[in-house]
Amino acid sequence: MDLELKGKAALVTGGSRGIGKAVAFALAREGADVAICSRHEAEAKAAAEEVAKATGAKVVGFPADTSKAHDIERVVAGTVKALGRLDILINNAARVGGTAPDSLATVTDDLIVSDFETKVLGYVRCAREAVPHMARNGWGRIVNVSGMAARMAGGVSGGMRNAAVANLTKVLADELGAQGINVNCVHPGAVVTELLQNRLQQQASARKVGTEQIEQQMAQNNAIRRIVTAEEIAVVIAFLCSPKAVSITGENIGVSGGGSRAVFY
Repeated sequence: MDLELKGKAALVTGGSRGIGKAVAFALAREGADVAICSRHEAEAKAAAEEVAKATGAKVVGFPADTSKAHDIERVVAGTVKALGRLDILINNAARVGGTAPDSLATVTDDLIVSDFETKVLGYVRCAREAVPHMARNGWGRIVNVSGMAARMAGGVSGGMRNAAVANLTKVLADELGAQGINVNCVHPGAVVTELLQNRLQQQASARKVGTEQIEQQMAQNNAIRRIVTAEEIAVVIAFLCSPKAVSITGENIGVSGGGSRAVFY
């Protein structure tokens, strides 16, 4: 299926690895030009070179800490200068859930503030900078990457930040729809990435079993009985970025392989 993204320009935050990098690949393969940002300049540029070489698309990398307003302003301006326009924003830069103590007894004020500065206020700031460029063209797509902790009881900070992103998505969709800008949210669960492999190895070592056993146990929580890959999530996000997804906006879509028993209607 042609997603009609040729000639579009996208910014993917947190795009040097994991879901962000997979999304950059997916959009570039569909003909979009892509800007990748990461806190580490070398990683951002290396990922951009890798995606460009594999797809033939124009891909650029920028350093940016999306918890800082000035960095966001700079990376959006740099994207428009390098690519000539900005049509698509993928809000993805954030701490991966489950990587810090997050119970009432263990969560720190600093963790909560950091989570909200990056994943909530950072998403708001990125949208605020990107939307004027989309509005001028009368077309745009924003996809917010949240997480299944928005739909089930999880960590204190992780749950709050993800629920906030879900609410933000609907608010922005209602506000921006008349300007031709669609806004949606995806909720990944556990995802096969570099960080997950590290977590599996740590758990396997602590329990003195193989990583395969830990992964199989984790996969039993999913309807498809395996852990979803970053590439499979990226395909869904790429579709939401396309003109073909014009009828989908303000939605929160689980991409966890059926990792929740809750029913939404």
